[in-house]
Amino acid sequence: MRFYFFSFNIVVLFLVVNLFSSCTYSESKNSEETLRRPNIIFILTDDLAYWGTGHSGNTQLKTPTLDRLASEGARFSNFFVPTPVCSPARASLMTSRYGSEVGITDWINHYWDATLKGTEPDLGLPSKYTTWAEIIQQSGYETALIGKWHLGKNAEYHPTNQGFDMFTGFLAGGNKVANPTLEIKGKDSIFSGLTTDILTDEAIKYLTRKDRKKPFFLSLNYRAPHAPWLPLCEEDWAKYKELAIKLPQPEYPKLDSLEVIRRTREYYGAIAGLDRNLNRILKTLADTKIEQHTIVIFTSDHGYNIGHNGIWHKGNGHWILKENPVATENIPKGQRPNMYDNSLKVPAIVKWPGVVKKNIKISNTATILDWYPTLLQMTNNLIHDSITIRGRNLLPLLQEKEMPVWNDTVYGEYSTHHQSMTHMRMLRTSEWKLVMDYLNTDRHELFNLKDDPLETTNIYNVPGHKKIIKELEDRLLQQMKAIEDPLVKTLKTSL
Repeated sequence: MRFYFFSFNIVVLFLVVNLFSSCTYSESKNSEETLRRPNIIFILTDDLAYWGTGHSGNTQLKTPTLDRLASEGARFSNFFVPTPVCSPARASLMTSRYGSEVGITDWINHYWDATLKGTEPDLGLPSKYTTWAEIIQQSGYETALIGKWHLGKNAEYHPTNQGFDMFTGFLAGGNKVANPTLEIKGKDSIFSGLTTDILTDEAIKYLTRKDRKKPFFLSLNYRAPHAPWLPLCEEDWAKYKELAIKLPQPEYPKLDSLEVIRRTREYYGAIAGLDRNLNRILKTLADTKIEQHTIVIFTSDHGYNIGHNGIWHKGNGHWILKENPVATENIPKGQRPNMYDNSLKVPAIVKWPGVVKKNIKISNTATILDWYPTLLQMTNNLIHDSITIRGRNLLPLLQEKEMPVWNDTVYGEYSTHHQSMTHMRMLRTSEWKLVMDYLNTDRHELFNLKDDPLETTNIYNVPGHKKIIKELEDRLLQQMKAIEDPLVKTLKTSL
């Protein structure tokens, strides 16, 4: 028996119809029962960095709906992912395990003949790992996933075999910005319009169904703001197409400023489209009278860089310079694999009427691994002892309860095997970050986050830091051993 759960009474929900048109484009107090069985909408964006929101302090970017959602609930200012790229981060979300534990350490390549390794048509999230969706489904919830999956294309990896009653979306990592092909009721269909708008249309159709007899869990996995960003809705693009972009690090040597400006404008336009569609979702909840009975969670699969530290993209970053560093044996020219905070740090917002107070700012460090136990707690499910999870329940933080000492350490890992070849392992505290690349020892990094929060200066080889490096690496290796990281067996370092 793969599923372990504890069921409770089911709330009967009555929903009314309310649809909104897509954008044209060019190139009350809750009952005790409701609190025990709330609806949940989990919104997962793709490539949205923490700095890509207005409430993060970015004064150039306008995200009024996101900022309103944050003011109506709790928002985290230090929320991270353990791997800064799509598939392993999503595997960590679904299982509360690290990518190395489930066999997914880089983005799953379904299509492209990558430079150093070919496609991986048979790779996916193994069914032996029980997802939170399975537990929630078996406890009496109706579960649905709309949008991106990227955890395997074979039947055994399909969302409907991983805890979701319904799936509308795409299994691979990429899709078109407009006129996408989406799987719906098991068959591929070509849609007309912007992908972000279409996924929202499908979500609204789901939310306004009248015949639901169970509480629901909807995972809405947007493709945006993943590149490419154009075409954009006219009203979204108009806000940014002429904006005088402030470069994040204008002094970076040989920075291609014009390219940073172009990409940032388009990225902001895609975020504006997300914000507009989030407003449609929230309006649907209000109009259908289920807002007070529904938890809304908003986050991202990993962060992003555009000009930060001279790169763009995420953990498998690319230089955005007028002249790139030379290639090395394992790092092709133009590539910059990394574990920077901007690649790892994401927005995280929770609105739960009647349970989470408004406008709470949480500075405690949390990660995507923590959603698993938190979602089960929210749906009144327990985790069986046979299921291993690495995350922590976030409800005490969300409810501002007195807490014992909260460990703010983040462990991360990223073994790239497509464009570059690396074995990066990272330990981050509130003051220090150590990044060890065990395949390329000349790439080890140490950053003093208090003195250098932008991670501009690697002090690994600066005299005077041997003690802290030894302390951090010992802790790093202990963590690798605890999760049985396969890399441990190949290290010469004594554990």
